[in-house]
Amino acid sequence: MKRQNTNKSERINESVFRELSLILHDEVKDPRVSKFASVTGVEVAKDLRTARVYISVLGGDAQVEKTMKGLNNSEGFIRHELAERLNMRYTPELHFIHDDSIEYGAKMSKLIDEVIKKDEANDAAAAAVNAGDDAS
Repeated sequence: MKRQNTNKSERINESVFRELSLILHDEVKDPRVSKFASVTGVEVAKDLRTARVYISVLGGDAQVEKTMKGLNNSEGFIRHELAERLNMRYTPELHFIHDDSIEYGAKMSKLIDEVIKKDEANDAAAAAVNAGDDAS
């Protein structure tokens, strides 16, 4: 059963999310980490010992794999930077997880656009046929 988020845990998640986003954008210099990688979510455990960090990467599977390897290798540095920025009893161990929800959303949006175009084309063809029937 998933635990209910309290105000405190929401504040902690938001703080860690904000700082990790800044660290990823400004501090991580690993060439494997894509400039198009972004933090999409953070879930810090109740005991503050671990955190799941959801990462979205624009690019192909090879780019995603390289970025995730680079982040995993930079975990110690990122955790150290996070400890310097946040005043927490424990700095959580970071577990990076690929989040493909943005890619999935873009794919769904493209499919919806294609269906709408086909519907509009079918409606236009039906209107043309009806106009031709009316002229006869």
